[in-house]
Amino acid sequence: MQDAIATLPKVELHLHIEGSLEPELMFALAERNNVELPYASVEEVRAAYQFHDLQSFLDIYYAGACVLLTEQDFYDLTWAYLERCRDDHVRHTEIFFDPQTHTERGVPFATVIDGIHRALADGERELGITSRLILCFLRHLSAEAAMETLETALPWREHIHAVGLDSAELGNPPEKFQAVFERARAEGFPAVAHAGEEGPPDYIWQALDLLKVARIDHGVQAEQDPDLMQRLAREQIPLTVCPLSNIKLCVFERLEQHNLKRLMDAGLCVTISSDDPAYFGGYVGENFRATAAALQLDLDDLEKLARNAVDAAFLEASAKQRLHDEIGDWRARQAA
Repeated sequence: MQDAIATLPKVELHLHIEGSLEPELMFALAERNNVELPYASVEEVRAAYQFHDLQSFLDIYYAGACVLLTEQDFYDLTWAYLERCRDDHVRHTEIFFDPQTHTERGVPFATVIDGIHRALADGERELGITSRLILCFLRHLSAEAAMETLETALPWREHIHAVGLDSAELGNPPEKFQAVFERARAEGFPAVAHAGEEGPPDYIWQALDLLKVARIDHGVQAEQDPDLMQRLAREQIPLTVCPLSNIKLCVFERLEQHNLKRLMDAGLCVTISSDDPAYFGGYVGENFRATAAALQLDLDDLEKLARNAVDAAFLEASAKQRLHDEIGDWRARQAA
């Protein structure tokens, strides 16, 4: 099973590029940019990664982002993630970035997106990994700030494929951002949103009905609402589930308790991603390996998860078919 997972062609749909900042790179960038960190060593940073909820993680997450100042910093961050993708046999990735995390520190929007985009272009050319870039609004900030960010982003629209909503969920319902998402939709951007990680099922309903999202990021709390479960299954609305993240942030106590397999068995379109892998102990390959072991997933489950992610991706039909063909070839090799 471990060998099968290693070679499984994967699509990752839920990855915060700032959340792939490994402590080693954090310290290297801090030295390069003369930024003083509140930690004395890489080991001390890793020791701080003991979270009891989403907010306790975000506090460290935003502190770490302070080392990202130049276009080259954002390039190096993104390239390091793409190298992990290559090692995990990721064929396509859809990356979140949080421009407000940086513009609020005085880093120009152009610096952020130009560095990320340049790395993604190199990743497709040199590593064969295709990508899409999703601009996320920080929900703990105001809707007005989100609208300003959208306006700022429009000159780079050819690099941005969708908009999303992330950061602290509780107390920041999707309805707060309805006008921003309506404007984004008018500009031609599809949408996704974090909902139902710590927040209630009602946040998922709001994301669907008010924000008109194409995917729900996380969505594991949907299990509390039978009507919502039926809708998600009927409409095949993808859930980008991040198992190791859910454990690290105490959404579930142990991976064996995770509801991913129950969601699959209920007919939902479930996918696996890594969320903020530098902080949560595993990139997408490790999420597959750990979840398969904890929930006793079989080859049919792995194939279904991989195909769901292809179907849920913001890709044209021909690209999806190529990925489905790769998964078919992988399955044939497992049977040989």
